[in-house]
Amino acid sequence: MRDIAVIGIGMTQFGELWQQSLRDLFVEAALKAIDDAGVDHIDSMYVGSMAPGLFVGQEHISALMADYLGVAPIPAVRVESACCSGGMALRLGFFEVASGHSDIVLVGGVEKMNDGADVTYALATAADQEYEVYNGITFPGLYALIARAHMHTYGTTHEQLAAVSVKNHKHGALNPHAQFPREVSLDQVLKATVIADPLTILECSPVSDGAACAVIAPVEIAKKLGKPVIKIIGTGAATDTIALHARAEITTLTAVKHAGAAAFKMAGIGPKDVDVAEVHDCFSIAEICIIEDLGFTEKGKGGKFTEDGHTALSGEIPVNTSGGLKSKGHPVGATGIAQVVELTEQLRGTAGKRQVKDAKIALAQNMGGSGASSVVHIFKAE
Repeated sequence: MRDIAVIGIGMTQFGELWQQSLRDLFVEAALKAIDDAGVDHIDSMYVGSMAPGLFVGQEHISALMADYLGVAPIPAVRVESACCSGGMALRLGFFEVASGHSDIVLVGGVEKMNDGADVTYALATAADQEYEVYNGITFPGLYALIARAHMHTYGTTHEQLAAVSVKNHKHGALNPHAQFPREVSLDQVLKATVIADPLTILECSPVSDGAACAVIAPVEIAKKLGKPVIKIIGTGAATDTIALHARAEITTLTAVKHAGAAAFKMAGIGPKDVDVAEVHDCFSIAEICIIEDLGFTEKGKGGKFTEDGHTALSGEIPVNTSGGLKSKGHPVGATGIAQVVELTEQLRGTAGKRQVKDAKIALAQNMGGSGASSVVHIFKAE
C-alpha cells in the first residue's frame, strides 16, 4: 500500500445552526478542506452521516453533496456506522488511496440534528430495537448502566466521572469551533440535572449540527504541494454485540480494544508512544472506558488517571484537546472527521492555546452506539 497523508482540513462551527442546511454545512467544510489542501480537483469522496433521513428527511446524500459541492460526476458514497460514520468514511477513503485507485479523496461527515426531528428516536436506531429500545432504554440509560457497573466493579467515583467533563470543557473553552466553549466546575457537573443516574446533563454530549472534512492523498503529492506531511500510519476497526446484555462484561468496550490493537500493530507503536488523542466521550464514562481499553491506563484505573490530571492538556497523554464531544459538540456523522481536524492541527503545530508541545504521534478513536462499532486511526508528523 502507498503511504497516505492528510493534506487538507476544514470544519464548520458546531452548535444549533438554524440558518444552514445539511448541504450548506457539508459544502462549507469541504471547500475549506479543499482550499487548505491546495488542490484543483478531487477524485472521489466519502460522506459519513448517521441518520439524515430521520433528522431532516434527506437520503441519497452522497449524490446531493457531490452536486452542491460542484464535483459531480465523481463517485461519492454515503457511509453509515452510527456515531462513527465519519471515522469509517476516513477508513474507506484511506484504502482507496492506499490501493492506488485514486490519488486525491475527500472524506467528510455531516449531521443536522436540530431541525425538528425526534432526536431521541433517531439516535435510538443505533441501539438494539427489540431488546433495548422496545423496553424504554435510551443511550444515556445504557451508558449509565456502564457507569454503575464500573463504579461497582472498580470503585470509580462520580467525582472521577465528572472530572472528564471538567477537563474537556477546559479544553473546549480554547476551541473557536466548540458548541459550548466555556469551563465548568466539578460542583456544577455533580449538581446539574440528572439525565440517567449517575450521569448529569453536563456528562452527556449535546444535540449538534455541523460538518467536518479532510483531504487525503499519497505522501508524494503532499510533498509536491508543499504541505506538512501528516501520515496515517495505522487504522483499525471492529464490532461488538449491539446490545449490552449480550456482552460478557459491559465495562469493557471490546470493539475499542480490537480496533486499537489493529491500529497499533499496523503503526508499529504502542499506547505509550501516543502524544495526543481524541476519543469518543459521548458520555463521561465512555472516555474512562476508552482510555483503559486503548491501553493508556490499566483497566479500572481510568477514573483516577483522569482525576489526577494525566489526560489534561499538560498531562502524560492529553485527551480531547478539542473539548471532545461534550464541549465541542457531537453532530454524530461529523464527529470522527472533527477528531482528524483537531489532531492534524496538533501535529502541524497550529492548535494555538490547545497545542500539545512537541506532538508527533496522534490517535483518533470514534465509536458507534454503546460501543457496537469502533474505528481507530493513528497519525504521525514527519
